[in-house]
Amino acid sequence: MPLPQALVVTCFDFRLQALLDPWLLENLGHGNYNRVALAGAVKNWDIIFSQIELSKRFHHINRLLLINHEDCRAYGAESHYERHCHDLRQSRQRTLEHFPDLSVELYHLWLDGRFERIE
Repeated sequence: MPLPQALVVTCFDFRLQALLDPWLLENLGHGNYNRVALAGAVKNWDIIFSQIELSKRFHHINRLLLINHEDCRAYGAESHYERHCHDLRQSRQRTLEHFPDLSVELYHLWLDGRFERIE
């Protein structure tokens, strides 16, 4: 069985399931990724980074997708677009300091189902 090529980091918010599952299937295919779901997604960097390290070591992933979302309750009053973009970019920078060969994609998921790629 081939190893997954990507790690996907998302929030565990139940509202995202119906939006994420078909998008991930369309963009990554079935069985081609590991998935970590944690309240706030990249908000808890130390926990997320340990999962990136393990996925890289055990499965030799070459792609990382970090997905934050609109109205994230783990962020509370700080759950606004600019904060999510900042945290996503900072997470990409920190990841690339350790794994410069990893392709890191950033997304903001709107609750209407739009995935916005963040550069």
